[in-house]
Amino acid sequence: MKEICLHAAAPEKPAFGAPCNGCGVCCALFPCPLSRLLLRHREGACPALTWQGGRYVCGLVVAPTGVARWLPRRLRLRWIGVGCGCDCDAEIRDDVL
Repeated sequence: MKEICLHAAAPEKPAFGAPCNGCGVCCALFPCPLSRLLLRHREGACPALTWQGGRYVCGLVVAPTGVARWLPRRLRLRWIGVGCGCDCDAEIRDDVL
């Protein structure tokens, strides 16, 4: 079992395949292809995971810097899976020991 910490006001994780709601669970668990490529991040919470406007967003998309700035936005969106629905099948527990 892996433990992650998210903002208390984060939306509840949507069902697998449902549209993304910015819950942040997937990005807190595993790096996406964009994070692996641009940040060389291999495990754990993505350093680009950003709390903004009551939801989590990808910092590489909303505020790109460095190499991310030169990568076309459509590719950045594709590599984080925008429009594909929730692909995180993690079981979520919100109890605190």
